[in-house]
Amino acid sequence: MPIRGTKHSSLVSDDAPFFRSLADLDGWCDKSLSSRRLRGILPYTPRSTTEGVGDGGGKLLVCHDYKGGYTESPTAPSYTFNFWAYCDTFIYFAHHRITIPPSGWITAAHRHGVKMLGTIIFEHAESEADCLRLLVGPLPKSPTGPAKSNPKMTLPVSPHYARILAELAYQRGFDGYLLNIETALRGGVEQTRALTLWIALLERELKRTVGEHAHVIWYDSVIVDGRLAWQDRLNSINLPFFLPSTAFFSNYTWRSHYPNATAQYLLSLDQSLSSRPKQLQDLFIGVDVWGRGSYGGGGFGLYKAISHIDPKFLGLSVALFGHAWTWESEKDKPGWSWNTWWDYERKLWLGPAKKDEVVPVPDWPPREGEPVHEHGPFVPIAEFFPRHPPPNPADLPLFTSFSPGVGWSWFVRGTRVLQTNHGWTDLDKTTSIGDLVFPRPALAWEGGNRDDPLPEATSQLSMDDAWLGGSSLVVSVAAPGSEAEDAYFRCVWLPIQSLSITPGKSYRMTVMLKTSGPVDVDVGASVKALVPALGTEFDITHVPAPSEQTALPGGWSEVTVDFQLPLHRDLDVLSAAGLIIGFACEDPAQAVEFTIHVGSLSVYANPSSPEHTVVEPRVIWADVVRDAPSSPFTGVLTWGTGMSLGPVPTISLTSPEDTRPCWVLDDNIPGFLYHNIYVAAHTGEGVALGPEQATFVGTTGLDGRENRFYIDAACLPPGIFSAQAVRFYVQGVTDRGRVLQWQDCAFVDVRKR
Repeated sequence: MPIRGTKHSSLVSDDAPFFRSLADLDGWCDKSLSSRRLRGILPYTPRSTTEGVGDGGGKLLVCHDYKGGYTESPTAPSYTFNFWAYCDTFIYFAHHRITIPPSGWITAAHRHGVKMLGTIIFEHAESEADCLRLLVGPLPKSPTGPAKSNPKMTLPVSPHYARILAELAYQRGFDGYLLNIETALRGGVEQTRALTLWIALLERELKRTVGEHAHVIWYDSVIVDGRLAWQDRLNSINLPFFLPSTAFFSNYTWRSHYPNATAQYLLSLDQSLSSRPKQLQDLFIGVDVWGRGSYGGGGFGLYKAISHIDPKFLGLSVALFGHAWTWESEKDKPGWSWNTWWDYERKLWLGPAKKDEVVPVPDWPPREGEPVHEHGPFVPIAEFFPRHPPPNPADLPLFTSFSPGVGWSWFVRGTRVLQTNHGWTDLDKTTSIGDLVFPRPALAWEGGNRDDPLPEATSQLSMDDAWLGGSSLVVSVAAPGSEAEDAYFRCVWLPIQSLSITPGKSYRMTVMLKTSGPVDVDVGASVKALVPALGTEFDITHVPAPSEQTALPGGWSEVTVDFQLPLHRDLDVLSAAGLIIGFACEDPAQAVEFTIHVGSLSVYANPSSPEHTVVEPRVIWADVVRDAPSSPFTGVLTWGTGMSLGPVPTISLTSPEDTRPCWVLDDNIPGFLYHNIYVAAHTGEGVALGPEQATFVGTTGLDGRENRFYIDAACLPPGIFSAQAVRFYVQGVTDRGRVLQWQDCAFVDVRKR
């Protein structure tokens, strides 16, 4: 979370983020209310099947292994991932027995319709005892044994850990596990056969507890006789582990013909009796971004490996391992900054910002015996996979402040409330960066083609100005001079964000923006279908600003439209939310440049009719449970939220047979993205305080808990401790990007004892 101060207590972060042993997991389960779900984590919402999105090919799995995990800091910039549109599944990987994805990573993935998995790992000889315990469960200290000997008895399998691990995933809000057993199983076939049964139990428990979308992914490691022997492909000696799993993650030291051999092997299997036949998509072929034994050498040679996996045409999926290579390999070099990393990262995933830029590809000599293949020039990762829009805004409201999950300031309605020199990382605040504007915006003439050349545009993220959060999208437009008769006014279309839209349903889109430059620029919001030959366009209706709305801070303005695609279609339709930009030039023969800042973009479903009563969220109360008396103002701040139906209408009671209800509630009830916390000192007497003068303390989002913020001494202003009393304010920000008015927020007073 963006939070004031540095060197905070661990109490501001996730509780029990990992377990070093199964005994530790049992200890947590005994002490914890494991069934109490962390409701501050966004639940998984699947992407809808959308016309216009390529499907049927391979998928992308991203496995995040970075310096042992849990390196994200609320007081420093850290690696974050921002290419969710191309990703199907994300694994948070570390070398603990049980690795739980941090709550912010889970929310970031779910916001984009991506599944988030934790890791179960057994490495080296010291983990052998836990491997056995995983299967048989914890044993009592009392003398025990079978009631009668059974010479046919084999290793029993207990559902104990399958159930606990499923409950853990449910409680922490993630979607399954990567199972990585990289130690030999001394029990041989007896133990490996039991392990396959346990895998089936784990998947069953996950689907029961978490949902049908839950995954268990087997990593290519031990084989059927218990030896640790990476195969780099699917074959007969690791097939039994794949069959009860959801998917298979191969090791990454394969030779160029292995992906095709894997595909052919799967297609040769007789799956006629299987209740869930395996697909080529279920086979994730590993590629190490660091290039450790990987075909192509990793880094900017990744495309060589992915071209052999061939997700578009062969249909196999790809598992990228260690993608934070762009950060870890560069951050200690002279001249490194977040901006230089972002350019480097974006180039690897999306390609260069300039069309004609040649991306150097490192030399990679083929291994001995490896045939030489021609792979051509660099190809970015995104070229191999379809770009998926986030979940339909009717299922999960879309809000983006173009946040990469990193920043140096914090803004609330265009006003900077926090400025730091050290920066911050908060994955919970990650939103789409605008999946249609990078690596470069794709401008098009609005209203028909013109003969004069299109303006050129570039895009970047600005950390210096924002509407909400820590960043905004900046699009710079350079229009060449034109001799055309009508060139004094030109109009272009700028697509920003892909959407999955249900035909016939009404939506509302709001964009916060401002412009700068020497020309008059008029900007409107619009939506266009990305599916050709639909035969119709969106109906767009401008929504005027409320009459009581005053000028917004920082030069920002609000543009709101309602839109609907007027046709019947069985599937959702791939569409683009964007801006129509008109600019007027006194002398059109002269080249001009101007800039558009986009502070936020939100899309959500409208009520079914104007007669529906809109439900508005609010904060009802706040409370503080303090720490020890030596710290008078620190402790746990909690609050309650609720809904308001607005002014009570006058009801006209007519006939008892009147079929029109007195009111109908809108069932699209807004939720909260996060809450801002403020503090103000006062004397403890009856004084009138204004929340506008309070000091920003931080936001929620770091610990996954709903309506809770740990007030650490380090996040309070230095002079606050001399006060007799303080007042904490809780300000909600809805999932539609609306900051609650202060009359809909709450405070709590805390006095020195």
